[in-house]
Amino acid sequence: MSDTLLSTKAISKTYAMGDIRVHALRHVDLDVTKGDFIAIMGASGSGKTTFMNLLGCLDKPTTGSYILDGITVHDMEDDKLTQIRNQKIGYVFQSFYLLPRTTALENVELPLLYRHGLSLHARHERAMKALKTVGLEDRAKHFPNQLSGGQQQRVAIARAIVNDPSFILADEPTGNLDTRTSIEVMSVLQELHAQGKTIIMVTHEPDIAQYAHRLITFRDGKIIQDKINKNRKDALQDLAQLPRIEDEEEEEE
Repeated sequence: MSDTLLSTKAISKTYAMGDIRVHALRHVDLDVTKGDFIAIMGASGSGKTTFMNLLGCLDKPTTGSYILDGITVHDMEDDKLTQIRNQKIGYVFQSFYLLPRTTALENVELPLLYRHGLSLHARHERAMKALKTVGLEDRAKHFPNQLSGGQQQRVAIARAIVNDPSFILADEPTGNLDTRTSIEVMSVLQELHAQGKTIIMVTHEPDIAQYAHRLITFRDGKIIQDKINKNRKDALQDLAQLPRIEDEEEEEE
């Protein structure tokens, strides 16, 4: 049985802007193995965001093939793609996208509403398990405005894993967070990876990329580097070395 989770072959994306054709991706080949933790990097316009949208089934390639978990998805109809997105992919975005008038528990339950045959009790149980995984079971009844930025992102991660997806797709997951909170979020992702989750993360921050175990760099719509990160950082160790918040406040006084 193959350990390959997803595979793109000669995948390209071209946008037409009047008479001008913009080649956002150029014949990209990539195999992702189950259990990978990948950081995708590249300057603005390098193609990394376009590639992320294709991997997340949020867009379709102009040419090439995309196989996800044994399923051909590059030419799939939109209604079937919706099912793939809900069942196979867990999304984590920079802006959290939590519903403001909905509790943490209810936000995490949202993807389960599309799963037929699940009782209300079963949805609650799954959502609470996901919140416990990210250390927020005691915040289940809190609304987003009662949570810190880091807690909101952890709720978003819980929502991403509640359906037990094939992989987590994280788009700049620390982009709106300070240093300490960013490392806390990376510690959650590293723990999920240790549990066997496959994670693909897009980031423009080299320091954040160092928490992944495989580093991929895009330039001009192509992959120019794909390497194993031999100096991977440990988020929990980095957190332990940071000054305590109380110490920082004392220094400011």
